[in-house]
Formats: sequence, C-alpha cells, structure tokens
Amino acid sequence: AVLTNVAKSFLDNNLSDIENIPANLVPDDAKPARGSLEKDRSAVKQLCLAALGFTPCNVAADKSLSDSAKDFLARTELEKATVSVLPNVCDACKSTHYEVTSACHGCYARPCAVNCPKKTIIVAKKAVILQDNCIKCGLCAGNCPYNAINKALVPCEDACPVGAISKDENGVEHIDNDKCISCGKCIVSCPFGAIAHNSQLLDVLKALKNPQQKTIAMLAPAVIGQFGNDLGKVIAAFKKLGFDEVVEVAQGADITTKHEAAEFVKRMHEGAKFMTTSCCPAWMQAMEKHMPELKEYVSTSGSPMYYIAEVMKKEFPEYKTVFVGPCMAKRLEAERNPNVDYVLIFEELQAAFDAAQINPATLEADKFAVESSAQGRRFPISGGVAGAVQFVVGDKAEYKPLKIDGLTKDSCKMLKRFAAKAPEDANMIEVMCCEGGCIAGPGAVIPAKRGTVLVENYVKTSKDIEC
Repeated sequence: AVLTNVAKSFLDNNLSDIENIPANLVPDDAKPARGSLEKDRSAVKQLCLAALGFTPCNVAADKSLSDSAKDFLARTELEKATVSVLPNVCDACKSTHYEVTSACHGCYARPCAVNCPKKTIIVAKKAVILQDNCIKCGLCAGNCPYNAINKALVPCEDACPVGAISKDENGVEHIDNDKCISCGKCIVSCPFGAIAHNSQLLDVLKALKNPQQKTIAMLAPAVIGQFGNDLGKVIAAFKKLGFDEVVEVAQGADITTKHEAAEFVKRMHEGAKFMTTSCCPAWMQAMEKHMPELKEYVSTSGSPMYYIAEVMKKEFPEYKTVFVGPCMAKRLEAERNPNVDYVLIFEELQAAFDAAQINPATLEADKFAVESSAQGRRFPISGGVAGAVQFVVGDKAEYKPLKIDGLTKDSCKMLKRFAAKAPEDANMIEVMCCEGGCIAGPGAVIPAKRGTVLVENYVKTSKDIEC
C-alpha cells in the first residue's frame, strides 16, 4: 500500500502529497498494530522514505516527507543499496531463548533438569529456566517427553544465514553492512515490517516520464505468473507503463550457460576438484564476505543480468536499462555493472501497475523479439542452472551436480568445509540463496510453489538451447 500510494502521488505530479500518506493509511479510528497509532504512522513514514530511495535511518527524524520528496526530485544519483532496520519500528524482540510452556507436567523424572549441563532448571509445580545461566544448548527441549519447552526465536536473526543482524545495547536490531549479503530474508521474516530496503521505483518512474529518455525492461525468468498467466499481456503492460523495449533475461541465461559449461569442462580437464555457480548475487556476496577461501572454485562466468545488459547497451547505448526480478541482492550486483542502471523487484512493479491502473489481463498480448531456450527459462528454479550447464556439457566431462537449495547457517558451514575437503560425490555445486530458487525470492508476489509450476509449464513450450 505504501509503495502504491507513493508511486501514485508521483505519477499524478503531486509528490508533495506524500506528507499525508501516513495519516491516510493509519486514520484516527484505526486499530494500532504496533501498540500505538503514532508508532504505526512512524513505520509508514519510514517506508515512504524507503520508497523515495533513501535509507530511513540516515534521514533526520524531524525532517518532513515533503522535504525528502524535494530531495528525491533534485537527486541525480542513486543512494547505495542498503537493507536497514527502521528507526523506532523494531519491537526489540527478546533474545533467542528457551521457555517452559503450560504443557509442562512438573514430572518426577525431570529429564530437562537432569540433562541440563549448567543446572539452570529448577522444578516446583513446573520447570523454570534460570535465563541468566542458560547456554541455549536445547538439551532440555530435546529431552522433554511432553515437548513442553520451546525455543523462542528472534525471526530476523534466525533467518539471516550469515549472522549480519544482532541487537544493540537497547535490544534493537542492527544490521552490519560489512556482513550483510542483501538476501532479504530478514525483511520477509520480520512480523513487524521493521526492516526495509531503499527502492529505485520512483527513479525508474522518473525516467519513464522523461520524453527524452528511452528505457529497456529486462525481465528475469521468474516473471512467469507474477502479473498474470499470459506473459504476452505482461509484456504489453510494461510497454503501457512506458518502457520502450522489453527483453527476456533468459537470453542472458543462455549465454551464462554456455560460458559456465565451457569453463567447467576446462577446469575438470585441468584437474579441478569442483566448481560452483556464480549467478546468485547473494551467494557471491556471502562467498566474498564470509568464505573467500572458496573463491578459486567459483565460476568466473557472468550472471544472466550481466550478459543481457551487455547486449542491450551495445544495441541501445543511450537507453536506461532496468532489471526486473524477485531479487534484492541484484542491486549490489548492479552497482558494480555500468550496463545496469536500475533494479526493481516484482513487488515494486506491482505497485507501479496498481498506481497507473494497468491491468495486464485487459491488454492485447505482445511478445519478445528474441525467444530464449528452455534451459535459460528454467534458471529461476532450484536445479535449473546446474541442469542447463549439464545439458551443454553433455559427455565432454563427468558431471556430478549438487544443489545447495537455500543459504542457511548450516549450508554456509557445509560450503566452508568444501574448501578444505571437496565433496566426494559432486563436482558441480549450484548455490541458490533462496530455497526453491529465484522464484522464491523476497520480491516475488506469488507463492513459490505456484511460480515453480508456471515456470515449468512455460519451459515445456520452449526449445532446447543450441549447443
């Protein structure tokens, strides 16, 4: 709702109205969702700042939204892509701990207390955990015959695969950008909506409204089904929004596949132990920041976005290129690539369509000028990249794939171990940060299972890649 309202204000040439959005979305008779209307409106204000492309925690608390809107209109460069905790919105959840529930019977055997290595559990009518001494080992929960002891998690900390988010001295979460891989897992997991990324939507809309500026929308393969089942109508919707060209990033996936297959064959013939994929930007951030010892094993091939942007800039050097997909980490990748001007997630495009009152289902279907392969279109599904490379490798080298289907604390530990001891039963490791693949990215607007089915159906209508 916030993105849609901000986008509509901009499209209506009335961005100064952004000042009224918090009160409009949280009226006086609303039931507080965060304890008070003031806190709810503060949350909306922070999201408005993020929608303008600013990092909320870097904006003075007393600065008006209308003044920030003026700053946006005067801005000529994007702010650095950042995931941040919204000021005064984080609920400061209690740190991860174990707690005894009402299911406790205060039993005679007391396996929780017996198995506690620090003897921090006392039992009266029911068990009580002395939190100051608890080391959170979980043995009490594992040994309770009634499953009466729960592990109470901090959702954002639990979701982060690299330990980039933690509490400050006030109990409020803080993101360490030196560790953050911009995967967006914390944003999705926070039930208070207290974490956000700064959007580039209005910057794109500004380019679309400029009659002197041509633009290209580069649609990630995960677009299938996000805005309706007829991709041709979705292409038409992008053009109605103002894009001059709409291309399929799966074209770039075909190039990635061929590069990666050739590199794999060469490495295996030279005696390499294994190789990993390189197209997931969150994985690449995780490798660079947390497991640099794996760098020699990572493919040097560019991502599908890299190659399609390169092709488009050669053909249309004056056009602005806009990658559209489910991935927030693509913004970090784009910052290193002069061929990519903007990155939008599907959620932002849905807001733009809603603000512009564009319903793809009502439009006459268009089509891509260049069609991509079945293998390229299957990239957003877990196993899709490894499968595409295997198709091209064929019998040129022994191929033993391993899927890392989602980056977690455990899978990161496993990957680190591979640097010291290569996996015995795999020589090609596909790493996807999001479980299920890109189709499950934080910017998607439909459930991953549905998206997977729709992508698989689309793949069946496509031709195989030319090797």
